[in-house]
Amino acid sequence: MEIREVLALNLRKFRRANGLSQEELAHRAKIDRTYISALERSIYSASIEVVDRLARGLGVEAADLLKRPHMPATARK
Repeated sequence: MEIREVLALNLRKFRRANGLSQEELAHRAKIDRTYISALERSIYSASIEVVDRLARGLGVEAADLLKRPHMPATARK
């Protein structure tokens, strides 16, 4: 799984877990809603500054957004 996909997966997971719309997260992080949508679809890469702003808006550490999901050894490529 590419890092862009990891960010997309975690961003959506934490946003939904916090009960936030893309619009509300965009407001908190001072980022355009369409950019968040593109990040969640792995269209764009995010700078480290954007990852930090998203993390703060979600109340998590930036590293949490980049943490790869645990996959069994048999599923890894």
